[in-house]
Amino acid sequence: MKLEKSADDTCLTIITPPAAENGWSGSRYLAIRDRVETDGDDLYIPPFNFAVVDNGVFRSGFPDTANFSFLRTLGLRTIIYLCPEPYPEQNNEFLKANGIRLFQFGIDMSKEPFVNIPEDMIREALNVVLDVRNHPVLIHCKSGKHRTGCLAGCLRKLQRWCLSSIFDEYQRFAAAKARVSDQRFIELFDVSSLKNTPMPFSFSRR
Repeated sequence: MKLEKSADDTCLTIITPPAAENGWSGSRYLAIRDRVETDGDDLYIPPFNFAVVDNGVFRSGFPDTANFSFLRTLGLRTIIYLCPEPYPEQNNEFLKANGIRLFQFGIDMSKEPFVNIPEDMIREALNVVLDVRNHPVLIHCKSGKHRTGCLAGCLRKLQRWCLSSIFDEYQRFAAAKARVSDQRFIELFDVSSLKNTPMPFSFSRR
């Protein structure tokens, strides 16, 4: 992951590995990769669309039992679940066994053109993400594309990313399933009430 600034210093672009490579970067990725390669009996499998959003903040699709060993390596304190369906019992047992707190924001995502993203839920979820007492935190929905992409995009606005970089990141995860309505929601989302919220965890602060 690296940072690049445009010539006029008005647009901060953060380049991350593609979602096809699970978006994981840094020394922790190398340590996990090395262990996978050297110990075939102890494989760590990230959830679909897994990636690092920021220091102590991760995103993914819905984790299943095959991903639990990997999630343990993150030392999670919190999971933010963005779907209305009940959390599966096996996942709840994993949370209890590892002392992980669950925040559920039941965003019901219809298909376009009937998408209605509840701004109040996104704002509440952002407040959970911004509270470092909840870190490390994993944000997920079903596929890690639309609901998760909207929340991550609104966080990027708060971090003063330019829209082109926000949309580029959104499209990297949504791919062929990218929605104009999601990107319009991100563009119109008002972060003014959150601008004074401290973000000591953020690598993209100025």
